[in-house]
Amino acid sequence: MKHYKYILFDLDGTLTDPAVGITTSVAYALKKFGIEVDDISSLNHFIGPPLLDSFMEHYGFSEEKAQTAIDYYRERFRVKGLYENVVYDGVENMLEAMKKSGREIILATSKPEPFAKEILRHFGLDKYFLFIAGSNFDGTRTAKAEVIEYALESVGVTDKSAAVMVGDRKHDIIGAQKTGLDSIGVLFGYGSREELEAAGATYIAVTVDDITELITG
Repeated sequence: MKHYKYILFDLDGTLTDPAVGITTSVAYALKKFGIEVDDISSLNHFIGPPLLDSFMEHYGFSEEKAQTAIDYYRERFRVKGLYENVVYDGVENMLEAMKKSGREIILATSKPEPFAKEILRHFGLDKYFLFIAGSNFDGTRTAKAEVIEYALESVGVTDKSAAVMVGDRKHDIIGAQKTGLDSIGVLFGYGSREELEAAGATYIAVTVDDITELITG
């Protein structure tokens, strides 16, 4: 395996399990439109992709209606949903090992950047990150490729062969490909092996420890 200096991580489904906060906040937003959700786990497909895309794809919302749904979602998420989140076992040890090995760690998420910063701060993980890149509240920079490009430019990475993207959904893998990065698809999040391999993941990690092994050897 190549030596990667810069390790870019997705957040939801890769470093943390955000299921309760995201799905409950989506259900809250849908209720504003008279849509009741009996089983919030049925909303797990909202974890990972940009919310705008998910509301349009799964509920047939127009772009304008989907944006309104996002506003409702954030009413609850910014107060409670942010903290209804669990760091996966072994993640902090992994980040510490990478830091000690001289790697630079970057966050690249489609979640709004202020939310991502607060989540990492809340769990005491922000100290491991060189840079935290996310989307804007106005709906711009939500595509994973845009976030990755922004992150790389912000820290001055020009040699893309020195960077790798780690994520649990096809959006992470496709975003990496579009920006010329290798990728590691993880199986403990919300994407399947089939999804990640079909998207073209360079490597597959079954566990958090597998990521550490792949990166640091």
